[in-house]
Amino acid sequence: MAQEALRSLKRAFGALALALAVGAAGAAGPAGKGPSWAELTVEQQQVLAPLKPDWSSLDSERRRNWVGIAKRYPTMKPQAQERVVRRMQAWAKLTSEQRRAAREKYRSIGKLSPEKRQDLKQQWAEYQALPPTERRVFDVPPTFEPRAKRKPRANSKPQTAKPKSPPPRW
Repeated sequence: MAQEALRSLKRAFGALALALAVGAAGAAGPAGKGPSWAELTVEQQQVLAPLKPDWSSLDSERRRNWVGIAKRYPTMKPQAQERVVRRMQAWAKLTSEQRRAAREKYRSIGKLSPEKRQDLKQQWAEYQALPPTERRVFDVPPTFEPRAKRKPRANSKPQTAKPKSPPPRW
């Protein structure tokens, strides 16, 4: 249960961080129609390459947000650049439904009371404090496999059917 909560929290904060980056980029962007892919500079196209297949389907506001990120990219520290690329690649792999869900999650976190947001921050800090080996446990989504299909444990004895005893004679 706690692992599932931390896993969910990790996903929420990842989406939150990406949404914050996109939102901050939007504040810096000019009003009007977002640029087409051909209107981007070569440097911007290189930074935004993971988004190229979906660029034409993005609305103008989202395009401006991504362009803002691409403009700031050269001034970022290498670690921040790597993080942006990883998150952009992850974002590009999401379906439109998953992206919509991430945006809704971000909005719902913003509507939480300050106390609940502080609790989330505390849980996130606890997760971040875990060693990488323990964090990896939360990276893999849980899978459900019916009990009948599971492999028996190596040290467990196979279950044998108990012979039925004859019914009592009254």
